[in-house]
Order: sequence, then structure tokens, then C-alpha cells
Amino acid sequence: MASTWSPSIYLQGNARKSSFPSSATNKPFHTTLSFSFSLPSSSTKVIRVNSSSSTAKYNEVLVDEEIDKIRRLQNGSDVRGVALEGETGRTVDLSPPAVEAIAESFGEWVINGLEKERGGGGAVEDVRVSFGRDPRISGPSLSVAVFDGLSRAGCCVFDMGLATTPACFMSTLLPPFAYHASIMMTASHLPYTRNGIKFFTRKGGLTSPEVEEICDKAARKYANRLTKVSTMLTTPPKRVDFMSTYAKHLRDIIKERVNHPLHYDTPLQGFQIVVNAGNGSGGFLTWDILDKLGADTFGSLHLNPDGMFPNHIPNPEDKIAMALTRAAVLENSADLGIVFDTDVDRSGVVDNKGNPINGEKLIALMSAIILREHPGTNIVTDARTSMALSRFIIQRGGHHCLYRVGYRNVIDKGVQLNKDGIETHLMMETSGHGALKENHFLDDGAYMVVKIIIEMVRMKLAGLDEGIGSLIKDLEEPLESIELRMNIISDPRLAKEKGVQAIETFRSYIEEGRLKGWELDSCGDCWVSEGCLVDSNETPAAIDAHMYRVNVSDEEHGEHGWVHIRQSLHNPNIALNMQSVVPGGCQSMARVLRDQFLMASGMDRILDISEIDNFAKGVRVG
Repeated sequence: MASTWSPSIYLQGNARKSSFPSSATNKPFHTTLSFSFSLPSSSTKVIRVNSSSSTAKYNEVLVDEEIDKIRRLQNGSDVRGVALEGETGRTVDLSPPAVEAIAESFGEWVINGLEKERGGGGAVEDVRVSFGRDPRISGPSLSVAVFDGLSRAGCCVFDMGLATTPACFMSTLLPPFAYHASIMMTASHLPYTRNGIKFFTRKGGLTSPEVEEICDKAARKYANRLTKVSTMLTTPPKRVDFMSTYAKHLRDIIKERVNHPLHYDTPLQGFQIVVNAGNGSGGFLTWDILDKLGADTFGSLHLNPDGMFPNHIPNPEDKIAMALTRAAVLENSADLGIVFDTDVDRSGVVDNKGNPINGEKLIALMSAIILREHPGTNIVTDARTSMALSRFIIQRGGHHCLYRVGYRNVIDKGVQLNKDGIETHLMMETSGHGALKENHFLDDGAYMVVKIIIEMVRMKLAGLDEGIGSLIKDLEEPLESIELRMNIISDPRLAKEKGVQAIETFRSYIEEGRLKGWELDSCGDCWVSEGCLVDSNETPAAIDAHMYRVNVSDEEHGEHGWVHIRQSLHNPNIALNMQSVVPGGCQSMARVLRDQFLMASGMDRILDISEIDNFAKGVRVG
């Protein structure tokens, strides 16, 4: 099958822009300045901000609103926003001018970092930044803004075209490319109207505080720039084909680790593997890896990139995606089915019997594989995993560390544990994000699949015909599990503050014993305090979103479930996860939460509790 990868772009800025101070700040930007910007009318007006003027406060509010537009685009360790009209109640905020300012600030940040590494001995020349994107229809126009922003910063730009998030990071490591940094444009599984930006250096993905610093610089540029219209590119970026190199890298890993005694170069001969790329960027796995290694990929689904995602949401957590893949596996008697999200940093699989393996089951499968290779290793997951998963890991000789929700949090925790001398080979979130120590702590859905394929072939060579699903056949499943949402009733600018207020009030209620039998959870070298499962070392990570996990007990059943409450990084709402091992346990916990916390504390006035209320009443939700 022919590859559909776009070749890819070179752009050298003529001059470096002076950068803003490196320290990020959330303080209002009040000063005396002269600038112009687009108002709702067709004309452009120049506003003079004078602190002694009676209109100063009004003008300062306008400046603050311009700055807040960019700051609100930060989404944890990346940037996300609405790129196209079409969402009810949402306006476009990830515009080309906003993207240009962010890209320029990232380029300056990268250059400043390289100068510091070299001891400040003069300017750094030829800073090379790669760029990739998923097939979203807003990608081409926003790409130009990225190129222009990086050019303004003085970077050389290399366009990889259609790519994956893991490939962007690997482009900073694999020769002969080895770029200084990389940008991936994607909004993962979100609707076609959204888009976003992920940032990488050779050290890995940027942290939330680093992205906050970049967005703060970009916000000031955006508010002060005389024009918010990107200039035409005078020099196009250099087009490169990195995906072929990345695919060969993964092929070589499979060949070397399987080391097939009969056909080394085609170790997947005799296996049928179905891939569902969801019209995202994952089709390359089929024609550039599996086909070339001898696998039969007949029956694969939605391989052609289509930024409208016409068949289903590209998401291994999506029920339609998993059901279609399951049907294809059973219809074709395939050995394995694979599901990717749009940018391939997450994956899920279906075994040869049609059993979907995603979420907690995927964590269990990867744990079983990793514990065979690294007995006794520590495994970090987010705090929404069950007590059954903990038992599964412990029974196989591993150690389970619960940590904050958020894939970046989970991965960074694993990095820190390794630095502290605690061997940690797997970090994985229930969303499907998973990283391995052996793979640069990178959340790479394709690499996870590679590990599963290697194990599948090894089992076959050892005479085991049950398939990879047999590795988790004794994993217990929670009797009940539910996720509910509470929208924050607030001006979008105040939503985060209101969310923190609600969650911290919840914490106070638990600590004061107002909900009988509810206790803050604890685990291993982490404990629940000031933002959920918090580091016990001397360098705690910054809190990107407030969250808590509570164990729930009663006299009849003892400890029978847990509740996890957290801010959403993507939308102005609070997510509530519950699990129980007794019938009706989740509904009972929802009633207690509604009556003894949400209504008793008055939080129902700032939160839409309709989902919790309906669930507590026995009304089906979701």
C-alpha cells in the first residue's frame, strides 16, 4: 500500500526578536503603552493607555482580555483551543495570530535554553525545529502561523507533514535528523473543530510550568503586536521525510527482539493484524511496518487520513471504535486488532477472541509484559485505577504507585522515581497514554503496540496459542464503575478558580469527618494532600489541577469503593469517578456526595450537579 505521508519545510529568520523575562507570571499586565488591535468594527483603532486617565481601567481591561485569550489556551503541558467555527457556545480562540505568537515564544524559549546550556557564550546559530501535524482541516492554515512564528524567533524549520506525536519527539533523537526541538499540531481525540500544539526538546515533552511560561510570553506579544495578521512566508520551510526513518526504527526493534529462527526479516509472517487508524495519523503502522514485516493486514479500517473523522472519534476509549475493531477481528479471524487515537500517542488492542483491551485492562497487559522483563519493578498509574489492578500487579511481584490524573503527571512521576533510585519501567494512565523507561519515557501508542506484538510472537514461538488476552485472564473487574461530570457555572475566566474552590471544599469536608466512612486515600511513597497523591520527596511537582481520591467504607461492607474528584484540564468542569465492589455502591456514594457535600456546602450553586442527581435517583446517564 502506498504511503500518504506529505513530504515536508526550511525557514530561517533574519533576526532574533528580543524575548520577555523568563519568569512566568499571572499578574495583570498594566503599563503605559501605545498599541493597535482589531475591535469588532471594521476599522483599527489606536488606544493610548495612560494610568492617570479616567479611562485607564477600561483600557487595562482590554489589554488583560487580550492577554487572557492566550493564557486560557494552555491545557496542562500543551495548548488547545477552538480552531474552526461550528461548536455551540464556543468561538474560535486558536487563531493563526495566536499560534504565531506561541510558536515564536517557543522558538525563543528553545534558543535561550541552548544558550544557557552553553554557558551564555554568545548567540546560538542554526537552531533546528521540526514540525508535524495530524490531518485536521485547520492544520494547513495554522501550520503557516507556526512556520512564521519560528522564523521570527530565528529558527530553521523542518516540516515533516502528516506525522505522529511520538515521531515528533523521536525526530530530536534519531540520526541524521536530531533536531533541537519539535512541535506537533494536534488536538488528539477532540472534535475536528479543535486543534492544539505539543512541544518537545531532546529532554522530552515540556512540563506545565514551562508551557505556562511560553504562553505568558506569547500573551504579551499578542496583546502588543501592531498587527495580528501573519505575514506571507518569504522562504518555505525545508520538507523532510522523517516518518520513514521512524517506521524503520520500529521495524528494527521488532526484528531484533523477536529474533525469529526461520525468517528474521519477516517475523510477523503467518499473523493477521487489523489496524483501525480512525482516519488519523496511524495508518503508517500498516503499510510501513506490519506489511513489510510479513503480516497480513487485510480487514484494516479507516487508514486514510481525513481531518473530519467521518467514521468515529479516533480514540481507543471510544466504544464505537473498539466495537468496529472487534467485529473486524472476529470476521477475519485475526490474531490482533489495534486502535489508535488521532496522533498515535495512545492505543488500545483487541485480542484474538474479540475481547477489547483498553483502559485498565491495557495497563494490566503492559504490566504483565514488563514484569516478565523487569521483575519487581515499580509501575505508576493514575489514581482512577482499581484495587483489583493493584492486586494484579502485586501478585506478579510488582509495586503499584497511584498518582495524579494526567498523563504528564504520571510520566513525570516515573522519571522522578528513577532519579530517586526506585526502578520504574512503566508509567500508564487509564486514557491509554503509556510510557516506558526503555523508550525515553515517551508516551507512544505505536511503541506500546510494538511491545504487545513482540510478546504475541514470542508466545507463539513458545507453543502458546491462547493469544495475548490470556495474560490478563485473572484480572478482576470492578462490579460497578462510573464517570460523571459537573459543569462549572461561571464566567470562563473564573472557571478554574471556582473549580479549585469546590474541590478544596470537598477536601475540607473529608478531613473534618463530615462524610462518615470517607477518608483521603494514601499509597506507598505518595499521600493525598494538597492536590491528591503528592510527592513525598523534597522536590514535589507543580499542581496542574486539583484532585483527591477518597476511600469509602461502611459498617456492613467495610471498605467497598472509592471516589475520585478532579478538575478537567480540557473543559470548565469537574470529573467524578467512582468504583464499588458491592451492588448499588456507586449510587449510594453519589447520594452521599449530593446530600452531604454538594448541597450541604452550597457547591450546587456553582456546579451543575444534574448528572450526579440523576444517577443518585437511578436515572440512566451517559
